[in-house]
Amino acid sequence: MEEPDRPRPTGDAASRLAAEDLGPYSQAELQARIALLEAEIARVKAHHAKTAAHRAAAESLFGRPGG
Repeated sequence: MEEPDRPRPTGDAASRLAAEDLGPYSQAELQARIALLEAEIARVKAHHAKTAAHRAAAESLFGRPGG
C-alpha cells in the first residue's frame, strides 16, 4: 500500500535515463528498453487524460478556481 503523505523521490527519472550510457546495451536490450519506455509513455498519457477529464468535470460542477 502506498503512503500518500511521503514525499516523492528527488530527481527526475527521465533525466537520469537520458544521461545513461547506452553503449553497453545489446540490440535486443535496446529493443526491450524501447518497448518499456513506450509502455510507460502510454501509461502516462492515459493518466494525463484521466486527470484532465476529472479536472474538467470538477470545473464544470464547481466553476473555475478564481473565476
